[in-house]
Formats: sequence, structure tokens, C-alpha cells
Amino acid sequence: MSAGMLLAMFITWETEGSPHYVSMEPNQNIAYISDIGAQGLQPLFIAGCTVMCVFLDLSFAAERWLRHTGRLAKNMGIAEKVLSGLSIIFAIGGTCGLVLLSIFDTVRHPKLHDGFLLLFIAGYVISAIFICAEYQRLGVHFRQHRILRASFWMKLFFIIIEIFLAAVFIGTGYTGHTSIAAVFEWIIALIFTFYVFTFFVDLLPASRDHQKLTNLEVGHVDGAMRERSGNGYAVDGGRRFDGATDGIQTGQRPKPPVAQNY
Repeated sequence: MSAGMLLAMFITWETEGSPHYVSMEPNQNIAYISDIGAQGLQPLFIAGCTVMCVFLDLSFAAERWLRHTGRLAKNMGIAEKVLSGLSIIFAIGGTCGLVLLSIFDTVRHPKLHDGFLLLFIAGYVISAIFICAEYQRLGVHFRQHRILRASFWMKLFFIIIEIFLAAVFIGTGYTGHTSIAAVFEWIIALIFTFYVFTFFVDLLPASRDHQKLTNLEVGHVDGAMRERSGNGYAVDGGRRFDGATDGIQTGQRPKPPVAQNY
């Protein structure tokens, strides 16, 4: 939705002959997203921002629920749950910033618009930092889950690039290089679209079959979850692995089942 909205806004501005809006500076040749959104496309701007944010926040909630139920790699301690909760809180702050900046346009409410823009960028960047911290801790327990590492690096890339681009955007805007600032604003918006896509990657493993062991057992398969029971081993709530039940010779140390999910 975000990419489609941005594309529609830019094409509209180009097909109209790249007009110079009243909200643009005299020496500005490239319109900000907000300049276009404050004109006739404001309903599209508000609807696009709202729909995107609602679905993004729902993906945060879905991920938290799927980790709680074991469809995704479970949080192994309180710290991961706290980090997850903080990421959701700051994401909601970023959502409020994006929706409100689309409503309070740059023509009639320039100061409020700039404040909500800052809230939007800061909210989602800080949220991404907490998510990265959560995924780093999850990676300690679930080293075999490559998708955690991939998602961690994608979100870390988002954090580093967005902070750098936001600094350039603010610096060029305040020094009067508004056309350059406008270019960086479009780039920031497109990279945010990439960040939204990373949550599709996070939720993808939940569509696969349930794993045979719980996440706790996978994380500690060589530890306390295995105990000796007679000539076999009790795993997964007491189920015996021995020659009579699982085709393993008595006394032989069985290999733990491989988890099918992430």
C-alpha cells in the first residue's frame, strides 16, 4: 500500500507538469511528499498512511501472539517479552505520528506537521532498535533458525540507513537545500516500505506445520529437557525413545527430532 501510494502521488505530480505548490520554498524544484499530500491527493494520503500503519501494528501484535503460542520461536525470558512490548509501544507512537502528519498538512499546520513527522521517524526507528535487541537474544537460544538472523540484519540495516538519511534530510532542509531534502524524504519513505516487508518475512514461518517439539525443548534439547528413563530417554512430556517404541536399540542415545518451524 505504501509503495503504491507513493508511486501514485509522484506520477500525479509529474503528469500535472511538476507544479510549484504554495507550501514549497521559492527555490524548491522537487516537491516533498507532504506538499503533494496537502493538495488534491490528501484523501489518498490519509487513507494510505492509515491503512499501512494499521496493518503494520497488527503484524506486531500477530508476531507477539504467535511467539506466545509457539508458532514462532518463543521468548525464553522476561527480557525478550519486555523488548517486544517496548517495540510495540514505540511503533504505536510512530503510527500516531504518520497518521496525524497526513491529517495536519504542511499548508495549514506546518509546525504540527513537522512535529508529527519527527514522532513518526523516531517512533519506528526506536521500535526497530528494540526488535533487533529482542531478535539478538532469541538468536542465542535458537541458533539453528536462520530466519531470525536474516530478519535481524534487515532491521539493523533499516536502523542505520534511516538514521543517516534522517540526519541528512533534517540538515539539508534547515540549511535551505529543500530540493535535496525532498529527494531524501522520498528515499526515506521507500526504505520504510522495505522495513514493512521484513515483517512478512518474520511471520512466514508460522504458515508452516507445527514443530514436533516445543520451542523450549528445541532451545534446550541437549539440556534439562532430556532425562534418562530406564533404557531409553523421556522427551516431549515423557514419551520414551527406545528400541520397542521408536526402532532404536536399547541403551542407544537417540537423535532429537528436528524442529520444522521457526
